[in-house]
Amino acid sequence: MMSVSAMSAPIQMLNSLREALNTALRGKPDVVERVLACLLARGHLLLEDKPGLGKTTLAKALAAAVGGSFARIQCTPDLLPGDVTGFNVFNPQTRLFEFQPGPVFADVLLADEINRATPRTQSALLEAMAERQVTVDNVRRPLSETFFVVATQNPVEHHGTYPLPEAQLDRFAMKLSVGYPAQDDEQAMLAAAVGRLEGQRIEWPTILAPGELGQLQARTASISVSPPLHAYLTALAKATRDHPRIVLGVSPRGLLTWQRVAQAWALLRGRPFVTPDDIQDVAEPVLCVRLQADSDVSLLIREILDSVPVPVYTS
Repeated sequence: MMSVSAMSAPIQMLNSLREALNTALRGKPDVVERVLACLLARGHLLLEDKPGLGKTTLAKALAAAVGGSFARIQCTPDLLPGDVTGFNVFNPQTRLFEFQPGPVFADVLLADEINRATPRTQSALLEAMAERQVTVDNVRRPLSETFFVVATQNPVEHHGTYPLPEAQLDRFAMKLSVGYPAQDDEQAMLAAAVGRLEGQRIEWPTILAPGELGQLQARTASISVSPPLHAYLTALAKATRDHPRIVLGVSPRGLLTWQRVAQAWALLRGRPFVTPDDIQDVAEPVLCVRLQADSDVSLLIREILDSVPVPVYTS
């Protein structure tokens, strides 16, 4: 287990990231904290909320903060898999096919209204999200080691949409909603917009140097998880599978994701080990994207957490 003193440098970097993202997304520190946990766990994020709440701004600010490139896909029914992954183009001068990389080769990819893309195009993201690579014309091409997908979907509109299948949903580490800001935060947003032209590009600060995000993610993976907490996690997973009102419980892949996000949550709290509180704190955003139930998933998650005994020994 790493020492508490070894945590000082990561904590300073994480505090700087928090400050930058909280400036971009005003009044939503809880959302920012979970976004950072998802990023540190090397997961991908599904934002389900109404338009105009700052989801694109958050993704752009995140890409700038981690020192990465940003790309956006506006998902529509006529979007093709090649529009996501890239394709080979014949060059008449060299008489060779040259690969033109798609937006998936960015460090942070925003897939806007992902449920408007057809299942064929949605599946083009599956390999990229799971293995951080794409295969085009039988050639495998690696993506960024810190490749991070932020996908959005509107929970209100269902006309012309293609719901994500369970296999695709399970590739996301968590699902979040941004929600409307408080009145004071909206007033601060209006004040900050005075003098800025509509559509004018905002230069978000770069916080991390090249390679530092990978170091933080490696540090997250080394956060200690004790055997009693392994037993606790597996008991919680079994409870989701045995619950009479849950049609589809947590898969083994989902359980691994839950542990990684709990490790990230512990790092964000400045601790070198996971506690039961970390597991419980991230349960809802991790589980709500993968549990299939016939009633309110949030209530069922709370019921499951209350039904499984919490271990005393944690570190």
